[in-house]
Amino acid sequence: MFWSHRDLALDSDPARRFLPWLLAMIVYLAGLALAGMMSLSAAVDRWDSGLSGTLTIQIPAATPGNRDTALPNAMAALRATPGIESARALSAEETAALLEPWLGKSALSRDLPLPRLIDVRLRKNAALDIEGLSNLVRAAAPGAIVDDHKKSLDRLIHLARTIEAAAIAIVVLVAFAAIATVVFITRTGLALHANNIELLHLIGAADGYVARQFQGQALDLALRGGVIGLALTIVTVILLGRAAAALGSGLLPAVSLSALQWVILAAVPVAIGLIGMITARITVMGALRKLP
Repeated sequence: MFWSHRDLALDSDPARRFLPWLLAMIVYLAGLALAGMMSLSAAVDRWDSGLSGTLTIQIPAATPGNRDTALPNAMAALRATPGIESARALSAEETAALLEPWLGKSALSRDLPLPRLIDVRLRKNAALDIEGLSNLVRAAAPGAIVDDHKKSLDRLIHLARTIEAAAIAIVVLVAFAAIATVVFITRTGLALHANNIELLHLIGAADGYVARQFQGQALDLALRGGVIGLALTIVTVILLGRAAAALGSGLLPAVSLSALQWVILAAVPVAIGLIGMITARITVMGALRKLP
């Protein structure tokens, strides 16, 4: 395709049948790793923007003392605390909606005692003593629990960054696998066509002329395999997104990509094609320089 005139019968090489499928699997693995990394990164950014600067106060259903006064007392203590911008008590319906993805709608009945939740928003750059606030809230509403989202969010972000690093490592290993595959196929072609290559040298063909034939074939086969791998990646991402959506919000992060992220994913076959072409050229030029 990319090198129509060939003096070497590269199209007849047995390895030509396997290279596109090998590279398709390589692109598929790289695409899945990239898609997962980008989707997870977007989810972490959403969690970070949604939970940063917030606290949740939980007043259990089995609160010691008078439960009717526990919520007003806790609200009064929060509103009098410097550094707190707002405090809002969630209704029973809102609390049930938060629990529904985990317990299921059928498990939530009117007779089920639900805790009272207070959504607390902190002022920007507020230096709030969480331990002191916990003691203050528990004094106003015995048994109350202060959930500092920052600690949970930091652990979640650390886990996400670890997974992203693993995904990057997979992409790098996959790139090396593509290079090794192209090197092997190219050397096989050089061995099969050694006599013809020697004849081309005798009639004055330059090393670059021979190398261009191999690199054109490598680019052609790599792009074909890359398109197959990209198609498999797109189908898998769409199916995973639908499966995650079917479970309901809150259980899994949304498996979705932005327009820019889809463009990045579509660039993977092109990158594999360029890697294949450059690798084939370097391999051929290195082998030809060793010839007498």
